[in-house]
Amino acid sequence: MLQVLDAPAVRRWSRLAAETLGRARREIDALNVFPVPDGDTGTNLHLTMLSAAEALDELPADADTATTWQAFARGALLGARGNSGVIVSQALRGLAEVLRTAEGRGADLGRGLVRAAELAREAVARPVEGTVLSVLTAAAGAVRGLSADLAAVAGKAAEEARAALRRTPGQLDVLARSGVVDAGGAGLALILESLAAVVTGSYPGRPDVPAPARGTMPGPVAEPQGGPCYEVMYLLDAGADAVGRLRRELDALGDSLVVVGGDDLWNVHVHVDDAGAAIEAGMAAGRPHRIRVTYLGGPGHTHPPARRRGVVAVAAGPALGAVFGQAGAVVVRREPGSSPPLAAVLAAIREAGSEVAVLPNDDGTREVATAAAEIAREEGLTVAVLPTRASVQGLAALAVHDPLRRFDDDVVAMTEAAAHTRHGHVWVADREVMTSAGLVAPGDVLGVVDGDAAVVGADVTGVAIEIVRRMMTPASELVTMLEGAGAPPGLAGAVRDHLAEERPDVEVVVYEGGQGGYPLLVGVE
Repeated sequence: MLQVLDAPAVRRWSRLAAETLGRARREIDALNVFPVPDGDTGTNLHLTMLSAAEALDELPADADTATTWQAFARGALLGARGNSGVIVSQALRGLAEVLRTAEGRGADLGRGLVRAAELAREAVARPVEGTVLSVLTAAAGAVRGLSADLAAVAGKAAEEARAALRRTPGQLDVLARSGVVDAGGAGLALILESLAAVVTGSYPGRPDVPAPARGTMPGPVAEPQGGPCYEVMYLLDAGADAVGRLRRELDALGDSLVVVGGDDLWNVHVHVDDAGAAIEAGMAAGRPHRIRVTYLGGPGHTHPPARRRGVVAVAAGPALGAVFGQAGAVVVRREPGSSPPLAAVLAAIREAGSEVAVLPNDDGTREVATAAAEIAREEGLTVAVLPTRASVQGLAALAVHDPLRRFDDDVVAMTEAAAHTRHGHVWVADREVMTSAGLVAPGDVLGVVDGDAAVVGADVTGVAIEIVRRMMTPASELVTMLEGAGAPPGLAGAVRDHLAEERPDVEVVVYEGGQGGYPLLVGVE
């Protein structure tokens, strides 16, 4: 019997809890009727705890207790799934806050559970009784201030969690009508029982999950409730002030809002009708990533169009947009230096067809395109976001697009065409910048190749010729140039004349790109 909850014990608990939830996953899923009857709470809790356990597996064997608790909580935060999984991850964060610097005795565990319940409840915008929150609060209340050994505290918390779970149908009408206990609470009870088992060395057999009153494992028994259409989740890099504003904005957009985390990393969960607005709110607050959108059902669902292949291309400026449009793409305009609205990208995907390749053509636009693709996939569309970092790569991809080819094969061909296209541009500096090619003063001309500063000069044409020379290889076959709105007269022609002398074997194509800020964009295939 353990006297302290040390690092090895935390490792054993994480693994046992994940394994127990894995065995009980289907039975917990069958209880899932709140907040929506989507039958995945057991699966989400299993994946959350598995992520926490795997984070500990990556630590050195001799990692200390503080490091172990921090990794445990962070692993749960990064892998949290669904409403209950996000809440449980915050509970583990509360435990870690207390126990990473404590001895890990009984009283310490009691204080940790109290903190876990506080943080979990604070994370939920509109707490509802009869849920995992009620079970956690009851368990923490039972051991608050308890002066006893570790086994007694762990056992008391698990015992009260089980009793609180049985009370949940009396606290929440939808549970009573469906003849079930709360699914999230059932998962939490197993997590706390796994802790007690590790501490006492007494391991139970098959996980005890109360079966629905209306038969054995029938799946969710409640009728679908009216409510938002989408579950949106993402990790968010942002400061605490920005997250405070985000909470208020998301609370006005939907329900089941849970935001957990800290130290500028957060896990955001919300149910909304407008998934795009929820993601854009995150983009305004910081940097969302690992975006997941799940369709929950409801009046906002749109059915995909008849099977049809299409391409969406993001373009900076009307002339460049016309080039993509003439090549057959549905075009989304963006202002130079900014990303397009998510709603515009999503609308373009829906317009393009049911199988859509998206060409972001800019590193900053890729996140928006990925978020729009997640939403579109939940509506039944097949969407691939290609890794095009420049407009010339997008044009190369679009040139090999074949709507008669299998979609996956078409995406591979377009991706390969983009990857084999080196990209460069010329920029006339409007401010002082230190680059890998040296200091660039206002008025200097900078040539960039594949995202890296390559040449600094005083003449736009000279720099343009030099970067094209550096981009060429013996295997180069095609040079594509897009002249910008502020390009000196004859810029692309001068580069073409140079190539005619140096590489007469290479085909040269020039478009009126009309982009602002860059006199010339260049692609070499």
